[in-house]
Amino acid sequence: MNLEKIKLTLPIASPPWTGLGKRLESLCRKALYEFGLVEGVDKVGIALSGGKDSLSLLYLLKAISGRGFQPFSLHAFHVSGEFSCGSSVTGSFLKQICDELEVPLTICETSQKREDLACYSCSRLRRTLIFNAAKEVGITTIAFGHHRDDSIQTLLMNLFHKAEFAANLPKVPMHDYGVTIIRPLIYVSEDEIKEFAKMYGFARVTCQCPVGQNSMRKQTEQLLSLIEETFPNLRENLSQASFTYASDKALKKK
Repeated sequence: MNLEKIKLTLPIASPPWTGLGKRLESLCRKALYEFGLVEGVDKVGIALSGGKDSLSLLYLLKAISGRGFQPFSLHAFHVSGEFSCGSSVTGSFLKQICDELEVPLTICETSQKREDLACYSCSRLRRTLIFNAAKEVGITTIAFGHHRDDSIQTLLMNLFHKAEFAANLPKVPMHDYGVTIIRPLIYVSEDEIKEFAKMYGFARVTCQCPVGQNSMRKQTEQLLSLIEETFPNLRENLSQASFTYASDKALKKK
């Protein structure tokens, strides 16, 4: 009986959607189509932290597979550890969600320690764990929940630090790892994802990392919010500019 109660409270989002759900699915479909993100792909991995972004991605891709696109199977990958970026949800909680959606879940363990914790090195380690685990089950296309606001934050950080006008690309072959990253939420704003998550009951703090609370990305987001007070169309304009003018250097094989 207890298991049945737990199952009933799982935050599962699925069609038929509300107006917001329809918009998010439409934007996700737009990215999949315009950038050929799942073209010729029959298996898609999902980097599943358990936060609002990755869970939204999981629900949307599950709803889209086989509807207007060729069917593709999904396999989720979660990185757990003492210090791991994400919403600090348990692996067992994510497994219940994935079981309900009939999506296999692989949990990878990171040995990251507090004394050498840094955003860049932690992200690199997490990605390496996911890439290796995905390839072990024959998956070479891996979806990340990076949204529009993540992309424009990256745009500004690259501009200010490296004099490069470069945002997150929707599709990036990672030649050194033998996998391809895709970003189906690249057109979706963070505010829309927050509202979607609240609607279906999976909104929670997305980063419990002590370093991440004052990261350069966090500071860049604060700067964007400040400038937005004067230029209300800032985020949409930066997003459009990133698709039109931004560098695609990351696509070039070194």
